[in-house]
Formats: sequence, structure tokens, C-alpha cells
Amino acid sequence: PAEACCREGRQVRVDDLERASSRWPRFTEAALAAGFGACYALPMRHRAERVGALSLFARAGTTITDHDLAIAQALADVATITLRNEQTLRHQEVVVGQLQGALDSRVVIEQAKGALAERKHIDVDEGFEELRCFARRHNRRLADVARDVLASAPEVSELLTETKLGRSCR
Repeated sequence: PAEACCREGRQVRVDDLERASSRWPRFTEAALAAGFGACYALPMRHRAERVGALSLFARAGTTITDHDLAIAQALADVATITLRNEQTLRHQEVVVGQLQGALDSRVVIEQAKGALAERKHIDVDEGFEELRCFARRHNRRLADVARDVLASAPEVSELLTETKLGRSCR
């Protein structure tokens, strides 16, 4: 019933599971064996998007009224909104993390440009060009090379010691 509910986007009401055994034989057998006699699947949707189904089970002989189902549908709607809000928040956290990483990399690159310019007595644009060319030639990320420049790491000693690299990276 939940699969049909998701596919069709509407409530699926099965008041008597024994009669539904031909439509959902495996599901019906398991539900009846667990002592259930009825099943109701309510769509979890947000605008036109279907995100799942809320299944309700009732013991044999229990009656679920239209009013009960209306309340359950309202709860399914609230649950859907909560899920969507959580997904939106998680997405925003990822984007914020990516933006912060980009900003942090940019700061490190700017600092390394200045350090190279000062150390090699060149202007900042030339410092950036040397940083960029070195990163390309060594197949490294620009921010990683910039961090190594700031740490005077041995991996960038060529970049730090040569007066001017003089090699085009284009």
C-alpha cells in the first residue's frame, strides 16, 4: 500500500487485508501474520514532490474513521515539512562550509602572494603568477602551495629561493 501511495500520491485505504491479498500477497501475508487486519498509507508530500508514505496499521476488527485519517494526514504533512526543513538546513550547512573553505583558501593565497613579493622583491601580481605557475607545474592545488610558502616548507624551496622563475605556465 505504501508503494502505491507514493506512486499515486494519494491515500491508500485497506480496511480488510484479507481481501487485498491478491494485490499485495507478500505484504498481506506478513501483516496478517503480525496480527494486523487493516492498513492505511498516507502520502508524505511537499507541494508537487512526493517524499514517502506514512503507514498506519490496525488490528483486525478496529475501525479507523475518516476523521482519524484526516488527523493522521495532518501529522504526515507536518512530518514532511520537518524532513524538508532538515534537508534544506543540511544543504545550507554544506554550502556555508564550501564558501568558508573558499574564503580561507583565498586568504592563504593572498598572504602567500604578499610573502613572495616581499621575499623576492617583486610586485604582488608577479608573486601570484609565480605561485600559480609553480602549482601548475607541480600539479598541486594553489591553496596547498600557498600554505607551504607561508610555512617555508621544503616542497616549495625552488619557488622561495629563485629570484624569478621566468618560466611561463601558459
